[in-house]
Formats: sequence, structure tokens, C-alpha cells
Amino acid sequence: MAEAQTLRVLLVDDQALVRAGFRLVLELEEDIEVIGEAADGGQALRLLAERPADVVLMDIQMPGVNGIEATREVTRRQLGRVLMLTTFGEDQHLMAALRAGASGFLLKTATPEELVAAVRAVGSGQALLSPEVTLPLIRRVAGMPGESGEGAPEHGLAGEGRTGKAAGGCASSPDAVEPGAGAEPDPAREAEREEARRRLATLTPRETQILGLMAQGLSNGEIAEKLWLGQATVKTHVSAVFAKTGSRDRVQAVVLAHRAGLGARD
Repeated sequence: MAEAQTLRVLLVDDQALVRAGFRLVLELEEDIEVIGEAADGGQALRLLAERPADVVLMDIQMPGVNGIEATREVTRRQLGRVLMLTTFGEDQHLMAALRAGASGFLLKTATPEELVAAVRAVGSGQALLSPEVTLPLIRRVAGMPGESGEGAPEHGLAGEGRTGKAAGGCASSPDAVEPGAGAEPDPAREAEREEARRRLATLTPRETQILGLMAQGLSNGEIAEKLWLGQATVKTHVSAVFAKTGSRDRVQAVVLAHRAGLGARD
């Protein structure tokens, strides 16, 4: 039997203790290799130019080249998939990180088990959304009430295409605030909502139920446990959701669900 492929991981954070903690956890795993550390985005790009990684654990706020700028370059040059490190209170940066090409978001307070699972998920090509990050992110992408964040990008869903063009704007203020958000009904948003509902109308009741749980931030394993289904069955339903709604990955499907009003918790 062929050996499992080793995931190459680069740690990027301006705090040495954070990097050391992540390294300690990841190096216990036989299928994960920490190939280096960087204290800012510029150093990370130099290291990746010499040796690309499968997963780049990237902090958002760093001196010099920040995480958003670095993620944009990593994505453009296809140097690895970026798992963005975030903390509570950094919601305003999530949209910019997604547009820059981040494949997932992980809280710095994640448990060792969550860290390892996140690295493996992103390394295998999945998009990762944790429950703590899902709602703030979706509010900014879909323009839900209660947030004065910006809406969707002009062309397609946020994060569409890992090699697509990133949004403009300065790095220190990645998300512009939309003037008068929520004050008047927005015809464009109403049209987006109707389009989202039209696309979701093609789903079966079970697929709709599973998409709703995805929109709450549940993983396939958690959905399987909640619905008393096998994980393979859930994975089949998730694939059907992607195909029927025209979603590239979990992020796009979840955005679509929230636009259609499907993301409310039970």
C-alpha cells in the first residue's frame, strides 16, 4: 500500500510563541511536515519561492507585508493553499482574506485536534469554515441585516476561483463600509436573494437540510452525527448540492444558502 502523502506546512505569524505552539502540535503528526516559519508576509513569500507548501498557516495582522497581501500573492503564484489564522474581533478582515484567496479560517484558540484537522482538510483541497467564523463572514459577503459590511464582489461569489483577481483597496483597510447599509431595500440584493432561492429550489428536501447545516458551520462528520447518516452519504449529498447550485466549494454553497435565508439555526 502506498504511503500517505506528507503535507508540507509553512507557519506565518509575527509571534514566535504562536509559531512554536503550532509547530509542536503539527510535528507530532506523521503525515505533516513543518517546512519553515516566517514572521511576516514578505519573509513567507521568499521562503515559498524556494519551496512551495501544501498549506500556509497565515496570520492576518503582521508588520511589513500583512496576511491579506501575502495571501493574494501566494494564491496568484500558486505557492500553496492558505489557512488564515484569526481571532475574535477581526471580522472586518474576513471578506478581504476570502477575496485574496484564503481556503479557510481557523481561530488561534483552536484545540490541537482542530488545528490538525483543519490543516488536513485544506491540504486535501477542501474549503474550511468553522462555526465561530461562518456567521461574521457570511454577513459581510451576503449583506445580511445586522452588519454594515460590504456585499458580494462585482463578478460572482466571493472567493470564486483561487487564481482570480483580488479586490482592490489598501491593505490596512481591506473592507470598505457600504454607506447607508440596511437603510433602504436594495434592489440588487433582492435580485441576488431571488436568484439564490431559484438555485436552491433544485435541491431535494434532504439536500436542503444538509445545506442548512453546512450554513451553520457544521462539518460533514457533525452533520452525519446530527442526522444519523453515514459520512459517505453526507459527502454524496454535499457533492450533489455543489453540482445543482453551481457552487465550486463549501464557501460558495454557504454564501448562497445565507443569501436565500437558509442559514438560521434551529
